Amino acid sequence: MKTYLVGGALRDRLLGRPVSDHDWLVVGATPEEMAAQGFLPVGRDFPVFLHPRTREEYALARTERKSAPGYRGFTIHAAPDVTLEQDLARRDLTINAIALPAELVGEDGDFDPAPDRLADPFGGQRDLSGKKLRHVTDAFREDPVRILRVARFAARFDDFAVAPETMALMREMVRAGEADALVPERVWQELSRGLMESRPSRMFEVLRECGALAVLLPEVDRLWGVPQPVQHHPEVDTGVHLMMVLDTSARLAASLPVRFACLVHDLGKGTTAPDVLPRHIGHEKRSAELLQAVCDRWRVPVEVRELAEVVAREHGNIHRSGELEAAALVRLLERCDAFRKPARFAEALLACECDARGRLGFEDRAYPQRTRLLSVLEAASSVATDAVARRAQESGARGPQIGEAIHHARIEAVKAALH
Repeated sequence: MKTYLVGGALRDRLLGRPVSDHDWLVVGATPEEMAAQGFLPVGRDFPVFLHPRTREEYALARTERKSAPGYRGFTIHAAPDVTLEQDLARRDLTINAIALPAELVGEDGDFDPAPDRLADPFGGQRDLSGKKLRHVTDAFREDPVRILRVARFAARFDDFAVAPETMALMREMVRAGEADALVPERVWQELSRGLMESRPSRMFEVLRECGALAVLLPEVDRLWGVPQPVQHHPEVDTGVHLMMVLDTSARLAASLPVRFACLVHDLGKGTTAPDVLPRHIGHEKRSAELLQAVCDRWRVPVEVRELAEVVAREHGNIHRSGELEAAALVRLLERCDAFRKPARFAEALLACECDARGRLGFEDRAYPQRTRLLSVLEAASSVATDAVARRAQESGARGPQIGEAIHHARIEAVKAALH
């Protein structure tokens, strides 16, 4: 039995990045031997164990053979006769197929990744130096999730290029229908991780280049080639603008719900032919409708979906809110459910700021709408609604009439704040 540190920890240390966790590979062991040493089995599809003290994951060396289409179509072979090189050969990218003997890792998890200490049969160190994302072997084609993983790594390591042969292989996989077999849970897992990387635009650029974006998110793919409205730099099309918005959301350290809202807020611009109706007119309503299909398809979490719906429907009104008077502002707050969910409203405003600043020459401009609307919400929320409701009841108001009284009191509070 021999244990190795593998994967991301080595890659990140070689890149000079922080190491967040450790993945371990055990060669020459059986599940029974692992259990006898106190390891706790947790793997559902293949043998993975938790260390009895550190709780880090230890996986038995294995090989995989394609047996059916899609993510789950594999036959797993985990046995003592599987070698280190065989296990590394099944991994996705060369930069993730490097190993270090466990005895060279200190008790504190620290280690020296000197080249002569590393097992690197597929040239991972070479590709780290050359900044290449390259598949290990042709076995890459057997798992369509790897298309998404390569795109996600491109978003994380934004100065790395996808190797031409890897891009060609990904295109072949898409043409063969492998991307159609992806399960929603894995697609959302990879999309959400990619959105949270330092340059999320690269994930979608890679997916678009290999053809997977048209399969997974055709609503987003259609935005390329759609011109922006005249006032928003028509020389830049909507797809390019969308990528700038996503990268702005990363620069502003936005949450996942905000970043997803940035991704889907303009979907409606890709649906109407320009000779019938300019694509940007009324696109908010179409965007809100289209994002529901996206959320259903990939089982997007409710809190992420709800924020995206608010942003898609109302971002035009939020952008124009500087022109609105008190009554219209209160109606906007009510449509956004801002009184019950002020934190979500603040995130909607951040998404709109990303949209406004995701344009050439606008990257560092202020977005006064955000500050103004937060002040308007504060003023309207200062109304003592219980007191207003009590006075309305005392004057004979009932049901909707009480709601109207509160609505008008909020308008008056906003008027006072604006003047």
